[in-house]
Amino acid sequence: MAFSKDFLWGAASAAHQVEGAYLEDGKTLNIWDALVKGHVDNGEDAKVACDHYHRYKEDVALMKKIGLKSYRFSISWARIFPDDSGKVNEKGVQFYQNLVDELLKANIVPMCTLYHWDMPMWFFEKGGWESVESVNYFVQYAEACVKALSDKIEYWLTFNEPECFIPAGHESGAHAPFLQLSDERVKAITRHVMLAHGSAVMKMREVAKRPIKISTAQAACVTSPADETPEEIEKARVSTFETPRPYFCSWWADPVYLGKRQVGTDYLSDEDLKIINQPLDFFAFNMYNADGYGAPKYESNPRAYAGYPRTAMDWHITPECLYWGARFCYERYGLPIMITENGMANIDFKMLDGKVHDPQRIDYVHRHLLGLRRATDENIPVIGYQYWSIMDNFEWAKGYTPRFGLIHVHYPTGERTLKDSAYDYAKIIKTNGKKL
Repeated sequence: MAFSKDFLWGAASAAHQVEGAYLEDGKTLNIWDALVKGHVDNGEDAKVACDHYHRYKEDVALMKKIGLKSYRFSISWARIFPDDSGKVNEKGVQFYQNLVDELLKANIVPMCTLYHWDMPMWFFEKGGWESVESVNYFVQYAEACVKALSDKIEYWLTFNEPECFIPAGHESGAHAPFLQLSDERVKAITRHVMLAHGSAVMKMREVAKRPIKISTAQAACVTSPADETPEEIEKARVSTFETPRPYFCSWWADPVYLGKRQVGTDYLSDEDLKIINQPLDFFAFNMYNADGYGAPKYESNPRAYAGYPRTAMDWHITPECLYWGARFCYERYGLPIMITENGMANIDFKMLDGKVHDPQRIDYVHRHLLGLRRATDENIPVIGYQYWSIMDNFEWAKGYTPRFGLIHVHYPTGERTLKDSAYDYAKIIKTNGKKL
């Protein structure tokens, strides 16, 4: 059994990482604009980034050349609501309407994420996610986006990786807004983000111009078994969902998808769970590797060894992760699976022949897709795969050094060059994943 004939082969990006135009057409500062000084490698920022705001037509043409069936992007909240007045910035809305129109002309399915880490600065100054009012502000924002775009966008995601932006932004201080708060304050933030998700889902379905499909893109970590005996598979499943730790899948997914508390979520009331647990249409997750390959705090995976293959981000390469992630998550949550991010940072540069040769990325994609195809062979309904990312971009606190893209970006000029992996991905898409 191969991938379904309507499989959504795609790639992804995020507004702050690619758009630039940080104060154009009414947009105001977000936390990554205003608070970035001293927190990003090489003192870099995303004021220009990939200049996607001005070059989106060129970028969509490249997506079409690759043959993408879908494109996951996010909306900049500060473009839609530049302040707390509740007045929509029509120029901001127009950009996303133009982008979506361009995608549809290229026969590319648009997939929209509402929140990919770029909290408006005005929102932060009002307390950010720590304020209970954050729920109403997010619902207002979701309503405006869906009213403006739901006639053209079917697939929606409320949040990207709450398992990352909550602790990294508010506990460790590694990401914006670079806070180090107490456990109790982080719990309050978590509760508000979950309530914002559930409340927004209800409002989105209410105001949508047509039936829409909604999920949330979470950072789903999986522990792969040491071998495929029933005992080791069960140990891996328990490790994936039941072991208390900061970045586990069920911390977010159990309240959202099952309406039940997980370890450490006793701060959610029964009334909270009724709001949080709204029906969703598919289970979306971002996954780059499996847990336990020498990562601190986690029990070491028996598969790990000295010199294990790693990416330029120093992340272990564990291709089996997509198979076990899809299998375990489908068994637990029972919804069609969408991979909303998977990819690798590589040391990419334009070579003497004018091309960008990235054989490691080609191998990475093939290996991971073979695992995903194994899941479809076992009748797990996988509906799409979004490679991260469509182009090199601003990689948050790491700046521009890590290159995840299928498209190379020369930042001084903005020049785009399709990497070898882009041409290879085009072949994968054309054959619907039959030649891996």
